[in-house]
Amino acid sequence: MKWVSHFLSKAKDGGNQSPVDAYFLIECKGLFSIALLKFNKGKREEFHTHAFDALTWFLSGDLEEEDVSGEIYRYKRSWKPKKTPKGKDHRVKAYKDSWCLTVRGKWADKWTEYNKEKDTTTVLTHGRKIVSTTKGYNNIFEVA
Repeated sequence: MKWVSHFLSKAKDGGNQSPVDAYFLIECKGLFSIALLKFNKGKREEFHTHAFDALTWFLSGDLEEEDVSGEIYRYKRSWKPKKTPKGKDHRVKAYKDSWCLTVRGKWADKWTEYNKEKDTTTVLTHGRKIVSTTKGYNNIFEVA
């Protein structure tokens, strides 16, 4: 893992298929990241966890978050940050282009994507390298 992977740069957040553009002030995966996120109208089909815990402030737009259990939350502009633990398995839909400021913690080595239609869970690591793909739902952050 590089010490500073992004500094004053733009990148897709969540891989090339993601509708989210990140404008990083800094990304230092071993410590923290700060970025301005643009959720372009639309969504990805996969539910996902994160490699980090995050605090997110909604600046403009209209977002819907669906967790893997089917619960839905709506977000609009707020000074109160949303806390997202790394193990929260969710997907986000932007009803229109939406902007957020996010502060993220230190990265874990792995996170997951769950494709409900195919009923497969993919475990990913840095560089979005696939560690494993299994049938069924598996949140690696849940404690049995």
